[in-house]
Amino acid sequence: ILAGGHVLLEDLPGLGKTLIARSFARVLGLEFARIQFTPDLLPSDVTGAPLYDQRSAEMVFRPGPVFTQLLLADEINRTPPKTQAALLEAMAEGQVSVDGQSRKLPAPFVVLATDNPIEYEGTYPLPEAQLDRFMLRVAIGYPPLPDEARMLTEQTSDPPLESLQPVASAADVRGLSAAAGEIFVEESVNRYVVALLRHTRSDARLYLGASPRAGIALLRVAKARALADGRGFVSPDDVKAVADPVLAHRLIVAPEARAAGLTGGDLVRETLEHTPVPV
Repeated sequence: ILAGGHVLLEDLPGLGKTLIARSFARVLGLEFARIQFTPDLLPSDVTGAPLYDQRSAEMVFRPGPVFTQLLLADEINRTPPKTQAALLEAMAEGQVSVDGQSRKLPAPFVVLATDNPIEYEGTYPLPEAQLDRFMLRVAIGYPPLPDEARMLTEQTSDPPLESLQPVASAADVRGLSAAAGEIFVEESVNRYVVALLRHTRSDARLYLGASPRAGIALLRVAKARALADGRGFVSPDDVKAVADPVLAHRLIVAPEARAAGLTGGDLVRETLEHTPVPV
């Protein structure tokens, strides 16, 4: 969120992906909206559409749920690509173009999308162009035994979501995001990021390596991590810590490597091992 990007939460059902989005919206004091993506959802159901107002006898634009600050796009892979693409302009430009007119979205505007990776029937793979718009792809995983046991107790007696209170406001989030952008990056760290990108482009096991946009996203998230750690500069460790969730979903693994069981995450970790770290 501080890096000004969008997040794809990709994991099994029942792990709290929707709860995470609602919790972030509540503690950050952001406007929240949810879209349940379904096969019959239309682009206008996301962006809004002009409607005829009988009182004024004019066409009036009715904003869709995308006009919010934190948008939960639930099960985004259950809707056709045409509707998925309705989010592209909003995610990339922070605006929506409808009926020949562009309308700005509230700031900050963050999309937290969920994706079920195990079901293929009735789902549509996300186009590469849309995957690239997500700054991070994050898997949650099952919680450790003590945490899961405590979660069962909390959720069946007094759900914690109801007791969450805002600790910030939209203005605070905008200010912190601006502060993250001012974090210092030494030239050697810049070159380290470029070296990582170029290593993926020269890997024969990848059909498509990381783009310059991926490098921009990597550095933005590294800056946000440094800010959260209370530092005014980015270290190579910041870059290494966020490289997997930032880069893995942007890489297209060649068929032979995929058949061998390799994933984008495997190749990102291998790239980190083989790229010299600046001292």
